[in-house]
Amino acid sequence: MSLSAASNVPALDQVPVALKPTLHAGLVAELAERHRRRAPYDLGDHPLLERQRQRESSARTYPRRLPLALARAQGVYVEDVEGRVFIDCLAGAGTLALGHNHPAVIEVMERTLRSGLPLHGLDFTTPVKDRFMQDVLGVLPADFARHARIQFCGPTGADAVEAALKLAKIATGRGTVLAFHGAYHGMTQGALTLMGNLGPKVALGHSLHGVQFLPYPYAYRCPFGLGGDAGAAASLAYIENLLSDPESGVPKPAAIIIEAVQGEGGVIPAPPTWLKGLRGLATRYDIPLILDEVQSGFGRTGRMFAFEHAGIEPDVVVLSKALGGGLPLSVVVYHERLDAWRPGAHAGTFRGNQLAMAAGSATLAVLRAERLDAAAAELGARLMQQLAALGERFACIGDVRGRGLMVGVELVDAAAVPNALGARPAHPELAARVQHECLRRGLIVERGGRHGSVMRFLPPLVITAAQLDEAARIFGQALAAACA
Repeated sequence: MSLSAASNVPALDQVPVALKPTLHAGLVAELAERHRRRAPYDLGDHPLLERQRQRESSARTYPRRLPLALARAQGVYVEDVEGRVFIDCLAGAGTLALGHNHPAVIEVMERTLRSGLPLHGLDFTTPVKDRFMQDVLGVLPADFARHARIQFCGPTGADAVEAALKLAKIATGRGTVLAFHGAYHGMTQGALTLMGNLGPKVALGHSLHGVQFLPYPYAYRCPFGLGGDAGAAASLAYIENLLSDPESGVPKPAAIIIEAVQGEGGVIPAPPTWLKGLRGLATRYDIPLILDEVQSGFGRTGRMFAFEHAGIEPDVVVLSKALGGGLPLSVVVYHERLDAWRPGAHAGTFRGNQLAMAAGSATLAVLRAERLDAAAAELGARLMQQLAALGERFACIGDVRGRGLMVGVELVDAAAVPNALGARPAHPELAARVQHECLRRGLIVERGGRHGSVMRFLPPLVITAAQLDEAARIFGQALAAACA
């Protein structure tokens, strides 16, 4: 008997859309009820947190702002070791599209583990990997997918960004890359050079050469002092001049890399007309356009991919986070004309994560079957409407923006004099207080953007309207407490 027949490996490509729903619903209901009964929490220390401080690297981040030791999670809820329950609007920085421990994902992972499939596969193919490749191509725009190639990378989005840069440089024979103010593409050395935030770069003393930064259309804090459509048009004019001017000082680039919605930079959506214009410039000057969809991909923004809001197609798209169903996995998908690298030009020991591929296929099946991209569009509009209403009550809310369930609230110094466009200075201290007050009331939100003054909502796409309303209500209470 063959191994495949003995272990039923081929059956793994039959991904369940929803399994064990009763158990899942019961746990969610239990956590929801306990969350409703909560009082504001005392966020004192726990021995686990103390040992983390003593032993873990000083580079740790989230526990400094969100001092939690987690014990259990289901759906949109997490429970810590002291029994406190929180609505999770961080969701693994957008990784957990289906929330925590979704039954379809857990079922396919269990089935994969029992199958005898080699979990460590390098870049050998398997039925699970073959199914996964088809599933990924199946959610990309059809014209792009028809001519696409997939490169499996290391576990993180940063590794896929590194691969995309290498791909473009090899294919074009050029070295310069154009990136944008406010960009975030990862923390490895190459990806770090593309980052707008100077903080992580300062300690290095220098960064790699060959990156030219460009103005991103940020309506609230327009780099041209224009705002709106005029600011976006000025950005495109600036980029076109840089590419066409023989004395711009910038060599013809190997690639332009862009986030259609900047995440860590402060949840800043690029206007669709601007993205179309950028796509046109990249085509005209024969420059591969790389779309970083690590955080914004797979339904997060109300479309399967954020670039679809502009009706464009990339030459290269970088995918991770939700791609692996909560497990580490990243890929680069690109047009076949760029497939010029030699065998081994980019590799990685853990590029064959079979468990993540199985979990990823299950996630994509649920996303498509339940139309969670459409749900994200509807719920995101609902959340932004409620946050905008809070902006009428609290002058410290400078801007509410986002796409789908990728939403940001920029907090400002309400007592400061606004600039010519009406924007006031960022207020990071207030943002820190609001985050703390949210946590005390059972809501996990993260901060980002300029000076860490943007409150970021990245809830699981399976969040219900009632759960989202509760998150918005708590956020309003936290604002009131922080501003008192």
